[in-house]
Amino acid sequence: MAGQNCGVTVALLGVLLLGAVRLPRGAEASEIALPHGSGITVFIKPKTPPLPVKPCHIISSKRYKTSLTIKPGEKEVFSFSCHNPENHFVVEIQKNIDCMSGPCPFGEVQLQPSTSALPALNRTFIWDVKAHKSIGLELQFAIPRLRQIGPGESCPDGVIHSISGRIDATAVKIGTFCSNGTVSRIKMQEGVKMALHLPWFHNRTVSGFSIANRSSIKRLCVIESVFEGEGSATLMSANYPDGFPEDELMTWQFVIPAHLRASISFLHFNVSNCEKKEERVEYYIPGSTTNPEVFRLEDKQPGNMAGNFNLSLQGCDQDAQNPGILRLQFQVLVQHPQNESNKIYLVDLSNEQAMSLTIEPRPIKLSRKFVPGCFVCLESRTCSTNLTLTSGSKHKISFLCDNLTRLWMNAEKTISCTDHRYCHRRSYSLQVPGDILQLPVQLHDFSWKLLVPKDRLSLALVPAQKLQQHTQEKACNTSFSYLVASAVPGQDFYFGFFCPGGSIEQIQVKQNTSVTLRTFAPSFRQEATKQGLTVSFIPFFKEEGVFTVTPDTKNKVYLRSPNWDRGLPSLTSVSWNISVPSNQVACLTFLKERTGVVCQTGRAFMIIQEQRSKVEEIFSLEDEVLPKPSFHHHSFWVNISNCSPVSGKQLDLFFWVLLTPRTMDLTVIIIVVVGGGALLLFALGLIICFVKKKKKKKNKGPPVGIYNGNINTQMPMQPKKCQKGRKDSDSHVYAVIDDTMVYGHLLQDSNGSFLQPEVDTYRPFQGPTGDCPPSPPPICSRAPTAKLTTDEPSPGFPAESETKPYTFSHPNNGSTDIPLLDTHEPEEPGE
Repeated sequence: MAGQNCGVTVALLGVLLLGAVRLPRGAEASEIALPHGSGITVFIKPKTPPLPVKPCHIISSKRYKTSLTIKPGEKEVFSFSCHNPENHFVVEIQKNIDCMSGPCPFGEVQLQPSTSALPALNRTFIWDVKAHKSIGLELQFAIPRLRQIGPGESCPDGVIHSISGRIDATAVKIGTFCSNGTVSRIKMQEGVKMALHLPWFHNRTVSGFSIANRSSIKRLCVIESVFEGEGSATLMSANYPDGFPEDELMTWQFVIPAHLRASISFLHFNVSNCEKKEERVEYYIPGSTTNPEVFRLEDKQPGNMAGNFNLSLQGCDQDAQNPGILRLQFQVLVQHPQNESNKIYLVDLSNEQAMSLTIEPRPIKLSRKFVPGCFVCLESRTCSTNLTLTSGSKHKISFLCDNLTRLWMNAEKTISCTDHRYCHRRSYSLQVPGDILQLPVQLHDFSWKLLVPKDRLSLALVPAQKLQQHTQEKACNTSFSYLVASAVPGQDFYFGFFCPGGSIEQIQVKQNTSVTLRTFAPSFRQEATKQGLTVSFIPFFKEEGVFTVTPDTKNKVYLRSPNWDRGLPSLTSVSWNISVPSNQVACLTFLKERTGVVCQTGRAFMIIQEQRSKVEEIFSLEDEVLPKPSFHHHSFWVNISNCSPVSGKQLDLFFWVLLTPRTMDLTVIIIVVVGGGALLLFALGLIICFVKKKKKKKNKGPPVGIYNGNINTQMPMQPKKCQKGRKDSDSHVYAVIDDTMVYGHLLQDSNGSFLQPEVDTYRPFQGPTGDCPPSPPPICSRAPTAKLTTDEPSPGFPAESETKPYTFSHPNNGSTDIPLLDTHEPEEPGE
């Protein structure tokens, strides 16, 4: 019988155990008992924000509850109505420690109740220690030490330490910390509140810190940061990112191994509006003769410091109406001293004006590994990640950096003209100062801002060596290039990239311009002698830019319009002045058949003009196909004028010029030979005829006409009948006439005496030729035309192109019946 009872008991126990296994985890009962006088209170609260799912309740004393509070001396047995209570509830354990009415329980702080006695919820242990203002309390953290984090950051293992202090009845947040850092101790006065947040799955059984008694620190707090090797730490002022308490003092103590160096960088800070005192930071550096060293928050902070040091933040009495916010976030970097840290460089900018030089980190990819810092130090002590030097002074700098290629330099200089009368025709050299080139850091950009009076002066850029325009077909392969762009506010316009080794002799720009020298390789130091531009202030012109080009006889010259990727701006004009040597022929070729521009208002035109003949070819860039390859024996202009294009249909032009030796055509040679022979026969016949007439004439009179062979003999208003130019034939060459002219008798009066001739004197045109680009065509022009410019005389008048005057005579009475040269009466030339 007893055996049967035993079997039944075992069976029932098995069923109960099986039921316990199958019970949901939330239905398991938990028991928490708090001793009298422990000062511990346990709160089980709903998680915020609540999950939008089926609700979960606390089951205590057969009642459903949404929260539960267990005070000292109480005991509670409870469970949950769901199988995942960690998603619905959190547990908070508060312990109040009163050091004002009795002695403080110093030493290691225990987790009470233990984590094993608590339900599997996210847990927060809070220790609130109250003490007198004269008592200093110290929290000591065991290894691994703490690492401060900023707003929005989280800890990898989910374990978070939150530490607060107290000023009278006001709580002050000291900071939020994770594990694995450098913070070893935090000292506070007038009490401390420490919170340890543990995720529900974490099995931590110790608090990791202890409380010690210290004397008064006479400030809000002291944070100790210990470095055992190279590393960095980011720290923040109390209440960050909110304002630091008014007129308070906070100190950081840094313990640094003697063989390492420390540098401070302010990552972010704000200053408040002070009525009394001044907000500042103070450094106490062992061995310094000026302790404490005082800096403003705006100053460059010390670097390259050996040994332990202190940093303090001091607030001020703030304006009650507009207090502002004082806050500070900074980084301390500890690393081995570098070779460059002991070398001083002198940068003399005392003779420069309106110039600044910035040394800063080159953009790099972020890495999770420790990366030694790169600092620039002024006078070996004031170090920062970037440093700006201004003109008018001499600067001594050094570098605290393991790899100087992580830094680069950017400089800017302004050359301005405010009085056009003073600046006209003045020139300035655009060269990088030698003191900058001797620094062991790559120069990235050096920009010159060239400012001129609006509509009064323009600019001419002349390079030390002719420039090449960077194009896809012929890219620059030098260690540097120039970016020429507009410096007019709000105008995004650039002329292009240019480098030495090309055919561009000059770039003229209409208005304010920025010239940026940009380097691409360390070899720039060896090629630095090739850099250099001269800028001159010249009379104002209306075109956006003019390029003077002398093509190389061996290579193609590729040229493209400004603002290549975005199109030429609306209603702007650009010209290229292309020189052709006398023994060469230039082939002009456009790389596209059409420009693709579509005009919204106005018309877009291109003009190709021979500078010698003044003949213009005008092409509509909107409707027409660009011209086929053409040959030019003389220097010529290429001008483009833009309309107001439709968005997305911009104007860009790309062409190349190639020089080839000039050769004479066989037909031309035959014409010259035949024409020369005929001219020789005509001259011989004229001489024979003249000699015969000389023998018959014995009455000699004074010469009545003087002929100048350099003048065109075409009469006014007579169309040219010979297409060949005067210089291309010998039609103006005559034999010398010594006797009275054949028509001399017509000049005799009734008494037989000769009349004195009336003489008119003509001077040739002395104006400029080929210096100005062609004027834009009329808006109504459409098809290609050969257009005579205003400088060219009409076909009815002879060209006046020589320098010697000529005279001619005619009778006063005009009673002759035989005309001198034509049946029409010649017009009276104007004075």
